[in-house]
Amino acid sequence: MRNHFLSPALPRVRRLCLAGLCLASLAACSEREAPRQVSGGDPARGQRLMAQYQCTACHAVPEVPGAAGNAGPPLELFGRRNYIAGGIPNIAPNLVRWLDNPQAVKPGTAMPDLGVSPDEARHMAAYLYTLR
Repeated sequence: MRNHFLSPALPRVRRLCLAGLCLASLAACSEREAPRQVSGGDPARGQRLMAQYQCTACHAVPEVPGAAGNAGPPLELFGRRNYIAGGIPNIAPNLVRWLDNPQAVKPGTAMPDLGVSPDEARHMAAYLYTLR
């Protein structure tokens, strides 16, 4: 036998629980998220490499000397982005591969292969993740 007295409250409780889960998910995405790390990457060296490879010819890059290009997206908050090039999950191994050989990761992309070595890409990725 069902208790008809409690039945009308169940949908409301379910909605409240769902709302609570949604709020908890949003809180997990807040600015308090830990910065991404790149194993073996040196952000200071990566910043210098961004200047050496003239990334500012196409991108506005904070604290990197050179013209602030606008052919590519600005990189000022790159460390908070979820995706690279609009659809590649922004995790360290993907970013290092992207910087090393963007055409291999996303054929036809406008991002040119600049001849960055995997080691240099690791340092550049470490710098980009500091941009929060």
